[in-house]
Amino acid sequence: MLFRLDQIGAGLPVLAARGELDDRLRGGVVVVQAPPGTGKTTLVPPLVANHIDQLGARGRVVVTQPRRIAARAAARRLAQLSGTRLGDEVGFSVRGETRTRSTTRVEFVTTGVLVRRLLNDPGLEDVAAVVLDEVHERALDSDLAFAMVRELRELRPELAVVVMSATLDAERWAALLGDGAPAPVVAVQADLHPLEVRWQPAPPGTQRLGPRGVTHPFLDHVANTAAQALTQHDQGSVLVFVPGAWETEQVAQRLRGKGIEADVLHGSLEARQQDAVLSARPGRRVIVATSVAESSLTVPDVRIVVDAGLAREPRFDVGRGMSGLVTVSEARASAEQRAGRAARLGPGLAVRCFPESDWPRMRRFTTPAIATADLTSAALDLACWGAPGGEGMALPDPPPPASLELAMDGLRALQAIDEAGRPTARGRAMARVPADPRLARALIDGAPRVGAHRAAELVALLASDERAPGGDLEALLRELRRGSGPAAKRWRHEADRLFSLAERSHAHGAQGGGQVPEAQALGLLVALAHPDRIARRRGGPESTAYLLASGTGVVLERGSRLAGQEWLAVAQMGRRDTGDGSGAVVRAAVAISRETAEEAGAGLRRTTDRATWGSDGRVTARRLELLGAIELAATPVQPTPELGRAAVAEALRSRGLGLDGHGMLVWPESALALRRRLALLHHVIGEPWPAMDEASLLERVDEWLGPELDQLARGGSASRLDLTSALRRLLPWPEAGRLDELVPERLEVPTGSRIRLDYPDDPEARVVLAVKLQECFGLLQTPRIVDGKVPVLMHLLSPAQRPLAITDDLASFWTNAYPGVRAENRGRYLKHPWPEDPLTAPPRRGTTRSGR
Repeated sequence: MLFRLDQIGAGLPVLAARGELDDRLRGGVVVVQAPPGTGKTTLVPPLVANHIDQLGARGRVVVTQPRRIAARAAARRLAQLSGTRLGDEVGFSVRGETRTRSTTRVEFVTTGVLVRRLLNDPGLEDVAAVVLDEVHERALDSDLAFAMVRELRELRPELAVVVMSATLDAERWAALLGDGAPAPVVAVQADLHPLEVRWQPAPPGTQRLGPRGVTHPFLDHVANTAAQALTQHDQGSVLVFVPGAWETEQVAQRLRGKGIEADVLHGSLEARQQDAVLSARPGRRVIVATSVAESSLTVPDVRIVVDAGLAREPRFDVGRGMSGLVTVSEARASAEQRAGRAARLGPGLAVRCFPESDWPRMRRFTTPAIATADLTSAALDLACWGAPGGEGMALPDPPPPASLELAMDGLRALQAIDEAGRPTARGRAMARVPADPRLARALIDGAPRVGAHRAAELVALLASDERAPGGDLEALLRELRRGSGPAAKRWRHEADRLFSLAERSHAHGAQGGGQVPEAQALGLLVALAHPDRIARRRGGPESTAYLLASGTGVVLERGSRLAGQEWLAVAQMGRRDTGDGSGAVVRAAVAISRETAEEAGAGLRRTTDRATWGSDGRVTARRLELLGAIELAATPVQPTPELGRAAVAEALRSRGLGLDGHGMLVWPESALALRRRLALLHHVIGEPWPAMDEASLLERVDEWLGPELDQLARGGSASRLDLTSALRRLLPWPEAGRLDELVPERLEVPTGSRIRLDYPDDPEARVVLAVKLQECFGLLQTPRIVDGKVPVLMHLLSPAQRPLAITDDLASFWTNAYPGVRAENRGRYLKHPWPEDPLTAPPRRGTTRSGR
């Protein structure tokens, strides 16, 4: 039976593109660009199913949505419009719930479900077409699903693939999807009702964001704007967009306090609660939603949109290995989608709670999650797909190398991949569990130790967003076990789901596990999930500073119940100014024993020899037993030459070469003088003369200091090194033969004296020749060095070696300044010559009487 497209698409702008879509599908791939409200999610999937049937092909059409709420809602709407029962012709599969049968022709799934399905069944033999909807949202699973399906189509060219975007980036997706040439693009024109956009920024002095997120005064403004919009307009309900679940509750409470009916809509609600909000009902109301309502969902009777202008996006701190959600200004594409929600049923109004002047500075599109999120889950999926790091795949954007490498290191710590990035048996088992890899590892490895039911409860605790009182996870577990509110219900529901997964993955092991005390079981599972966050106290029993196995330093929050514990398994961290400068604070943890730390962190255990060059000039070495960055034990060993050399080189890099008198090396004046001469040559001529700044010398330290490094590594004294000879190893040949000609150590003056030149530390400063004035009689031109490029600055001295004049123009000095110098000093230095004509007078080293 074919879907009745005229019935399904009645009143939808996308129906006008029906013929073009059907024609383009003959090529197997097509990109659909259609603004929100045009009906692409509703009409394109049944159209593709009809096309497949007409070709005589077998298999269902799988349609992806970024969120569970959207997948469920889209399936319900299509089933209703097609006059079928949900689960028969049209169904859905999301985490924890499936409504499909063998008769299902169109199945809506989340992108995460499709990725899991591809990993378990890479051929998707029972699927005839894949429709990737809302790709513009750039969720991580969405990007992975696109790249995997794109690669699958190379093996199954009969697989139809449709990519749908609500923003104007269709040409990019067409280039990625096409094979050689871009895929065809079908653009659907929005035939929406008139939309009025107003800008209503917060009152002066009101900040949108503060240290703890969205400020209460701004939430007051959003609630007031929504209430005003509802009362000043007599048609339709109001849809308010705020960044997160907490903000939805805050705004809804304010509206209820004004006597206004207000519902909240976000991804953490139970399915029946979401369905209730999305169901039509008499009367007007306000729906306060997160970005789940931006696209795909049909929120009934909305004619007014109030947009806070904020979004919540993932951010991953590579330096500290911490991930979380941050609140940022939304992209312009998101603002346009939100506003479009108001004009689906009739003339609409969109009120933006920020100034119009902000618009030009806002991002055009949403930041791709792959650029900012924790990549651990994605890295495991790619490894199991056979493309570690996504190499060779058509990912819309490549993963950042630093984030990817950190994710790969984390998977190795979980023993999910080997050194080459290939998945282990444990890693493949983890990938089959629809959960974060860390939680999957804790469930799989923890269930045999503590029992499947208790493991599921504890892993559900780790997955919870609830705040642990005083950072103590045991206390939170007790609260959830005693509780009956929404948080406890969500925890129990997730525990049931995880228990089912544990049994399906044969990870149940010892069903009881009661012999393991509760605190020990919790600590074990936290450490199994986060071996890189196993922490050991720094300092004495009173210290609240810890070192994680990852190498990050963390501190306990003030008043933490965990103070005094030597070992912790950390479940959650946050960023904050800390006394130790680490910037990371423990939000939730549990005390563990050293034995638990070593068991859970087995993938981080290693032995290494490490040498250090101390301030006493001796190289010493220790054999370290490490758990990540945490030192378990140390034994003195004899340093090898390689270790000693590396230790010396590292000490030089970290403490400096001693050019300023404070580093690791003792520089004699001859070596410093040579360095200054070479620095001038590099400054004036450049290559091949080497740079002499500390950074450049450190970069080439093995080249010029190699034998001396070996000497130090064998226990030699830094004070006995011949650094002058070492520095000469950097001289370029054959140019080195002209060193003394270009930058002589001394210059000959008319008396025959060879006076030492003073080369400055800064090559941009002047080279000085300090010489007695009488020795320069007859010298007309100022001496120059470096092939005449650099004039010497003359310090002309009195017989008492005090400066009489400073000049780099002798000719001018003799003519203009010398008469005054002569008049002032001839009476003071009677025994020395002061001729009227210094250019014809014989130069003198000594007095007039000495004749020298």
